[in-house]
Amino acid sequence: MKIKLKKGWKITLTVLLCLTLVYSAIALLPRSQNYAFENPMRTDRDLPILIAHGGGNKEFPDNTLEAFYNAYSVDPRVMMETDVSITKDGVVILSHDTTLDRKTNVTGAIADWNYSDLMAQKIDFGYTNPTQDGVLNGERQHFKDENGVEKFPTDVTYPNGVSPRDEKVFLATTLEDLLVAFPESRINVEIKQGGELGFKALKEVLRLLEKHEAFDRVVLASFHEEMYDEYQRLQEAEEVPANFMYSPSYDGVTRFFITQLLNADLFFGDKMCVFQVPMKEMGFTLATKHFVDTAHKHNLAVHFWTINDPEDMKHLIRIGADGIMTDYPHRLQEVFDAYTAEQQ
Repeated sequence: MKIKLKKGWKITLTVLLCLTLVYSAIALLPRSQNYAFENPMRTDRDLPILIAHGGGNKEFPDNTLEAFYNAYSVDPRVMMETDVSITKDGVVILSHDTTLDRKTNVTGAIADWNYSDLMAQKIDFGYTNPTQDGVLNGERQHFKDENGVEKFPTDVTYPNGVSPRDEKVFLATTLEDLLVAFPESRINVEIKQGGELGFKALKEVLRLLEKHEAFDRVVLASFHEEMYDEYQRLQEAEEVPANFMYSPSYDGVTRFFITQLLNADLFFGDKMCVFQVPMKEMGFTLATKHFVDTAHKHNLAVHFWTINDPEDMKHLIRIGADGIMTDYPHRLQEVFDAYTAEQQ
């Protein structure tokens, strides 16, 4: 009986030793470059990219051209983060919501409105109204900053040669407006609509990227899994340029997070270019140096959202994050300036 037990332990130890050797070999193997080109979503300096969430939507109204001009005044290298939906007449406009109730002085689904009517009626996108399930639920409130100051288009610091579109109204902004106004800027475009409308919006977004030769500076995102699947299909079918950029939804992030924990990220093969993640999700911490360093081994960038606390900003600088998405561009720039001064 003792002889059998000894043989059993030897077999078990041998198996464990073999598994350990295989695991160690996998951990040491070089990682493939998931994004095969120079990755513009990775930072090219000691500081992360300043990414203006909705243009910096605590300083000026969310997803308005004026908000993006404000962010540009903070740092001309700023990356723009925006959300888009398609209107009834086929125009892709900037909007975090798929309805107009929360951010404007009218109501209804964006898909039920014509862009031409939004402009003809001078619909004002300068509101922060209370809503429930996307529907107006209380009195409308015009945008005010964190100090309670009401903001208007004339309060923005514009580049030389640029004037306010209107003195009082934050007019609807199209994706094309953004591409034209900032021809060199990196832009993150999140498609908010799903299903048939999402695919319709994607088709128009791709047309605009081709028209403005912007595939090398625009990355697409979506929380809809079917959109991520479509990004991959377009890439595999070569229906988009080879340097087409997109980020994964929850499933893609989860798969990478698990594999990097196990040092088995060798098996993560998605051909995206950037992870856009919160610092924590469902009790798990993503804001670690290991997560960022592992992504870099695959030539993948890591951007964190939505970061408004200065201490969180400092932590992300220390772990080598490629980008920090914030509602407060001025606040993040102050942290960057202080960090740079400390290093000198």
